[in-house]
Amino acid sequence: MAEGTGQNDSTEKLTEEIARSREVVSSDLRGLRYELDFPRKVRQSFRRETILWIAAAAAVGILIVTLPARRKKIYVSARTGGKPKNRLLEAGFVLGALKIAASFARPVIVDLIRSRLFGSGAKTPPPRKW
Repeated sequence: MAEGTGQNDSTEKLTEEIARSREVVSSDLRGLRYELDFPRKVRQSFRRETILWIAAAAAVGILIVTLPARRKKIYVSARTGGKPKNRLLEAGFVLGALKIAASFARPVIVDLIRSRLFGSGAKTPPPRKW
């Protein structure tokens, strides 16, 4: 019987120690969550020092606006001759000729497509003129 009470004491001490360690871990975890709650910290800081936050935001905005835009550098080789002008002239001429040819060929293409889609069935007689 004496041995049984000794075992109960050690188990009770062990459960009390486990309970204490759980409380310590849970309080540490609560403290960690409190310390890592950055949105809450920012809100509180904004409430305490509103003017400072607004001034900092204005300063950052002014800094961004006044910084010069990044300019892309373009290097052009100095070629002699009038080749690019001739090519541009040729391209304009070809596009003009294609536009004229397309306007002449359009009715022919439309009739061909219409005849293919609707088939070569019996044509309806033209309407009578009274």
